[in-house]
Amino acid sequence: MIKNITNVRGIKCWGAHTGVKSMKRDLAIIYSEVPAAAAGTLTQNKVRAEPIKITEKHLANNRAQVIICNAGNANACTGDQGREGAEAMVRTAAEALGIPEDDVIVASTGIIGVEFPTDDVVEGLKVNIPKLSDEIKAGSFVANAILTTDTFAKEGFIDFEYDGVRINMGGVAKGSGMIHPNMATMLAFVVTDFNIDEKLLQEAVSYCVDRSFNMITVDGDTSTNDMVAVMANGLAGNRKVNSKEDPGYAVFQEKLLGILTHLAKLIVSDGEGASKFIEYKVTHARTEAIARTIIRAISDSTLVKTAMFGRDPNWGRIIAAAGNAGVSFNYKKVNLFIGDQNHLVQVLDKGNPVQFEKSYMKKLLRESHIRVKLELNTGDEEGIGWGSDLTTDYVMFNSVYTT
Repeated sequence: MIKNITNVRGIKCWGAHTGVKSMKRDLAIIYSEVPAAAAGTLTQNKVRAEPIKITEKHLANNRAQVIICNAGNANACTGDQGREGAEAMVRTAAEALGIPEDDVIVASTGIIGVEFPTDDVVEGLKVNIPKLSDEIKAGSFVANAILTTDTFAKEGFIDFEYDGVRINMGGVAKGSGMIHPNMATMLAFVVTDFNIDEKLLQEAVSYCVDRSFNMITVDGDTSTNDMVAVMANGLAGNRKVNSKEDPGYAVFQEKLLGILTHLAKLIVSDGEGASKFIEYKVTHARTEAIARTIIRAISDSTLVKTAMFGRDPNWGRIIAAAGNAGVSFNYKKVNLFIGDQNHLVQVLDKGNPVQFEKSYMKKLLRESHIRVKLELNTGDEEGIGWGSDLTTDYVMFNSVYTT
């Protein structure tokens, strides 16, 4: 049986077409029947969309009851008109649901700098809030309503046993271009019926975002609208987790990381114009932070991306990108491997080039799923991240995005 966010206790939602986008759903509503612990990470781009500013204020008390999101207009760089539009969204949802305004998380995605269609979105909220449902189709409607240039909806769901009860966790995400989160156009919304302290939820979300969404890249651009928001309403009835020392915290963190990683990888696999999904792994590092920093430098390198697109086994670009990461490592200890899902070929052994069959390597690089593994051999920590190649299709698509 297919499950999604509607299988989380107390969650109702809906996704609808309001006219902002032509012939496609463009308004998503995710509602918890009871107030929920809430946490999030928001873009670190200095130019921030109007809904980001409002949501930051509303998350200060770590509580929320509804997430609303429009697609087709980012409501960024829209001045007072956009601010008033975002405020109208919040006010309309709060009044229709009978909840405080600061229990509303608001998000937008779409084109930057275009006048916000306040009337269409507000009317859409009024018409569609009464349609909130816990049917499976409602969850699918939401997943489709937050898309922009995406080619498919991105959903995830897991359930697991804890404290003698079944815990449910579901999420949706969008993202295809302008993907280089640093929370930090990508959005992700997750709901769960797990019972956890509000402050601990924020700690778990920050930890998991750092190791999932902050480890992906498509084009190196951090959006004005990046947001990850999580609501935990506690309706599973498990004993409330109030401490990081509670075994339940580790369980919850592991499951949350799993679903966020799943959604993050779906975003990379749908990168605009991308032909390859690339997994980068740095092992035997002195610290996890060093491993992750090097991964982000390599995965965001334009030269590495284009080499992967051209199936060019130019491993020197990978090493050069690692050297530009701003962290020190001993090149004479480094091993480097490149390949597909099933085979890795060593190209560097303790800083010395290893002869390999180039025709075989080019054959491996034809695959749609590529792996790059860098062993630093200076410690026991590791990191993992994901990216895409940079194709001619990406350039063509984004050269005419608004025209």
